[in-house]
Amino acid sequence: MGDVLAGIHATWEFDSDSVLIRFERGIRTPKLFQALRERRVPHEALASVTLTPGRRGTVVLHAVPRPGADPLMEAAAGQLKDTCDPYRLVLPAERETLAEYYADELRAALTATGPPGEPEPADRYLVAPPPAPLHFKAYDGKASFDGSKVSFRWFWTGASSAKWKAGDQRFGVPELCGVEWRSPEVFDGYLRLLRRGDQEQPAQADHDPAAVVFGLGYGPVHESLPFAAAVLAAVRTSGPAPALDTGPVPVPVMASARRDPGDIAERIRHLGELHEAGLVTDDEFSAKKAELLAEL
Repeated sequence: MGDVLAGIHATWEFDSDSVLIRFERGIRTPKLFQALRERRVPHEALASVTLTPGRRGTVVLHAVPRPGADPLMEAAAGQLKDTCDPYRLVLPAERETLAEYYADELRAALTATGPPGEPEPADRYLVAPPPAPLHFKAYDGKASFDGSKVSFRWFWTGASSAKWKAGDQRFGVPELCGVEWRSPEVFDGYLRLLRRGDQEQPAQADHDPAAVVFGLGYGPVHESLPFAAAVLAAVRTSGPAPALDTGPVPVPVMASARRDPGDIAERIRHLGELHEAGLVTDDEFSAKKAELLAEL
């Protein structure tokens, strides 16, 4: 193949063994697409291809990934809206004939990569995850991932007393067995790290030091989902942590430790926003600002 099919918000480039999806930038393009930029999807990562009528004079070319082939879709667990599905290419209806041609070509390529019938789940991720480092602001803390460890730094204004008492958290990838992402577009959205071993985790993400919770404007899909996918991919390729007598536990950053100046500045900015909104009194603002500056 080697041809290009341009649609709304994305362009698909068909190669002999894969499809390169390039996402456009613009105010109408879903933010998730802009964050992903481009993705190369090997033919072996796909289960099927469909072409169906869309809304308002469009057609939709949809490549369905195999279970377990894409960490982004595994992390999303069916929670993405159709408009944010990176495997859907929306085209004007007048391009239906051309789209059908490419759909047929792609179906033929998929047949060549494996036997017909229901494809088996992939035994490894075939689509590259979003690259680290990644970070985003949740409602109760800042989440960071550098490729080998996940860090949660709690916000004094949002974190529960349980998290604040536990201290900032740091988890090495080998300590984890998975990730649970609940979309911030629902009432109780969160990102939870699933830990290896027999350790029980609080049912409520708000009280779990291995989770951050979302809120209005905090943990948006285009930031938190790529983050979850990157962590999930790192966990899949990592072995378990070496066995210890005490079992694997997260390493807390103690409250007495010196903090990153950039993190302190971020917390002070967040505190200032609450102060300007009238949610924190003058005395509370001054006292907490002094407390944060003392940690430098």
